[in-house]
Amino acid sequence: MNIIILDDHPLVRQGIRTIVSSSPLIHVLGEAASTREALRLLEQSRPDLVLVDLNLGSENGLDMIQAARRAGHTCKFMILTSSITRSELQLAQSQQIEGICLKEAFPEDLLYAIEVVSRGRKYYDSDLVSSLMEDASASQEQILSELTPKELEVLLALGKGFSNKEIANALFITEFTVKKHVSQVLAKLDLSDRTQAALYALSKGLVQFELQR
Repeated sequence: MNIIILDDHPLVRQGIRTIVSSSPLIHVLGEAASTREALRLLEQSRPDLVLVDLNLGSENGLDMIQAARRAGHTCKFMILTSSITRSELQLAQSQQIEGICLKEAFPEDLLYAIEVVSRGRKYYDSDLVSSLMEDASASQEQILSELTPKELEVLLALGKGFSNKEIANALFITEFTVKKHVSQVLAKLDLSDRTQAALYALSKGLVQFELQR
């Protein structure tokens, strides 16, 4: 597999080259320190895979990949990073980027990741994905804890498919008050309508609880 290494730190590039060159199946065509250098190298060498540092000083590796694809390059891309945000991970997935590997990975892990990608499959570091999922879960729990007891009861009722009138009867409040609580629930959970609120309640397993009457 012919590859290019894109990283703004010379010592890191040298380390990556040393690791990947230990495999007889990988040939390093060149190195780049910036998006501009990488795009020029892509035109010259037409690699099979580009190993891309996510944080390139003032640049972002995802932007480089977008620019390369707009230019018509069809090679594979693998992000190398020490950290990645949830939004960056989502963007990488939406761009169908073939791989994400942590820089803290063992050399054999990087070689394995390249092998997986070379076979046409995707490689996303399991530790990274698990960490982001745990962070997302903790964030959702924190948001849910911001609901008042009455707002939580309204959310449970929405999960059960109750109408405003049914919620009002169950909680001994007026329909006007129900509408206010529904609006607060949607705002706090960043949801657009009561259908999304119902699906949210179902996804969290909240509907197993009975409304207080």
